[in-house]
Amino acid sequence: MAALTDEDRKALLKLARNVISSELIKGTELVKPKVVSAAMNEKRGCFVTLHKKGMLRGCIGTIEPVRSLVANVEEHALNAAFRDPRFPPLEADELAVIDIEVSVLTVPEILSYIDAEDLKLKLKPGIHGVILSKDWRSATFLPQVWEQLPEQETFLAHLCRKAGMENTCWADADITVKVYEAEYFSE
Repeated sequence: MAALTDEDRKALLKLARNVISSELIKGTELVKPKVVSAAMNEKRGCFVTLHKKGMLRGCIGTIEPVRSLVANVEEHALNAAFRDPRFPPLEADELAVIDIEVSVLTVPEILSYIDAEDLKLKLKPGIHGVILSKDWRSATFLPQVWEQLPEQETFLAHLCRKAGMENTCWADADITVKVYEAEYFSE
């Protein structure tokens, strides 16, 4: 995978803000990056996260690399602002007080482990994003979530709850755990 440059990061953040602005403020033209680097054109999983005064205000993304990074940032910025079911759609007066973060993901890999203790030994807090799944239920936390939930058992319990399972599901032998890493940057 090609590395993102500082110019790429700035262009992706500018695109995310501009796509939201053009939706909120009538007459605002959607301006896409004039130069799209090879790294921005690569198929990459990514999330766009909005924070308002340090609090989560929206977060939508895709884990698997199915579309170009630039196309994903454009789509996920709109979805984080207007279609995150946890929040009402963003209002125009909020635009000035939100901060935008983009997380670019590596391809998830299954984490092999023997038991719950081995799982805790293999997880890398602050580095690994984690996907827990069983049957049709699945949930993920980006690596940044470790900042709010630094204790492994608490992190995993919250992730189980997000997936609609019991807090201790992570210790079950039939749970699939995948991990990925993220490069994240914000305004």
